[in-house]
Amino acid sequence: MPRPIHFEIHAADPERVQRFHGALFGWSFTPVQGMPYHLIHTGADGQPGIDGGLVRRMGPNPDPQEPTPVVGYICTINVDDLDASVEKAVALGGIVALPKMAVPGIGWLVYCKDSESNVFGMMQLDSSAA
Repeated sequence: MPRPIHFEIHAADPERVQRFHGALFGWSFTPVQGMPYHLIHTGADGQPGIDGGLVRRMGPNPDPQEPTPVVGYICTINVDDLDASVEKAVALGGIVALPKMAVPGIGWLVYCKDSESNVFGMMQLDSSAA
């Protein structure tokens, strides 16, 4: 059964987000070489939970007064066959929000919107992705 394996925080000011979540939760952030991206470490290996990533927001910041804000976190689901999963998501009424892209050395990633316009990621792990 596919399970969440990663989350992302999208931020207009990634440094501010690092200070906030670092101070609040004790999370640490490691830059990914050659990418405008930081890995988020949320706890020790072997403990329940997942780690995530921090990326600069690619659009306007959500309005904090808006009761239904734009994407703040994206949960990514590990799938065995990304192309088939995207096809199924679209058949169920979803749409592709970010086309398939390589995450070098990690795998293949797609963002979709579900029938309620919630954004989620799907990743097929593949260390040869480039």
